[in-house]
Amino acid sequence: MDLQGRPKGVTPKFSLAPLVPRLSELLGIAVKKAEDVIGPEVEKLVADLENGAVLLLENVRFYKEEEKNDPEFAKKLASLADLFVNDAFGTAHRAHASTEGVTKFLKPSVAGFLLQKELDYLDGAVSNPKRPFAAIVGGSKVSSKIGVIESLLEKCDILLLGGGMIFTFYKAQGLSVGSSLVEEDKLELATSLLAKAKAKGVSLLLPSDVIIADKFAPDANSQTVPASAIPDGWMGLDIGPDSVKTFNDALDTTQTIIWNGPMGVFEFDKFAVGTESIAKKLAELSKKGVTTIIGGGDSVAAVEKVGVADVMSHISTGGGASLELLEGKELPGVVALDEGVMTRSVTV
Repeated sequence: MDLQGRPKGVTPKFSLAPLVPRLSELLGIAVKKAEDVIGPEVEKLVADLENGAVLLLENVRFYKEEEKNDPEFAKKLASLADLFVNDAFGTAHRAHASTEGVTKFLKPSVAGFLLQKELDYLDGAVSNPKRPFAAIVGGSKVSSKIGVIESLLEKCDILLLGGGMIFTFYKAQGLSVGSSLVEEDKLELATSLLAKAKAKGVSLLLPSDVIIADKFAPDANSQTVPASAIPDGWMGLDIGPDSVKTFNDALDTTQTIIWNGPMGVFEFDKFAVGTESIAKKLAELSKKGVTTIIGGGDSVAAVEKVGVADVMSHISTGGGASLELLEGKELPGVVALDEGVMTRSVTV
């Protein structure tokens, strides 16, 4: 079973039917497709399956009971199988019928290979890393990465910050940031995070120079300036070349690196240099044996854009699940499994 989109009831464009040809190709057998998720017709299809056959159920989100984690719905899903393998890390942070509910009615309930690999890297390798351990955190807002930064400060030796969030840190330090994105209500938080890093002996590096623009557009005029010299009317959209060199020099000293969030507005080519440079550096280090973990979201898009995804140690398939695991939160879809996989510590 699987899910797709956020349909309100049965929605043809979110049907899983288009997956059948590719699944059949990958598995080397003719995958059968049910037109529903539960009910007599599905039960008959399951009963008629031969050994080794595969049946794909329809999108479980066609039922509102899925996201409500309705026990009766979960029980009906569970009645179709003898065991449960969860290999959907991207939804493991949700307590839904297909991730958490079915485990109450199916034993054994275990992790698949992908889910296990995600936990080995995002939980195991981050909690018990080969040192020195560096974390690179980017993105537009401090507020969306508070939990990640605070959690990583407990574990890493070096913390590199980039993306739009850096301007909140600059302003908290009394610097002029022009028209750059700033979360005014997070200035005290930024100050406290800087102090926390210092107290814990973590080397927290902010970019020393930035690439600024006169408007938020791919064709904007741009220039590189020191972080302390952003003029009025201009906004920072990427880290500068001096910062890239400083960051790369710091990364050269490490044995484990996790990256979550871009260094700038990498969707615009003119402001993608910082992000792409970090991606290339991680690829270079990965080839030298450094453990490189790409922690989901835009960072994945960045390494794919540069064409270096294949050389990274691990690329997470989760968005929200990756963030919550990095924040140290328990994932309902994992806790519900029989193996107790959240409790172990693994060095990769």
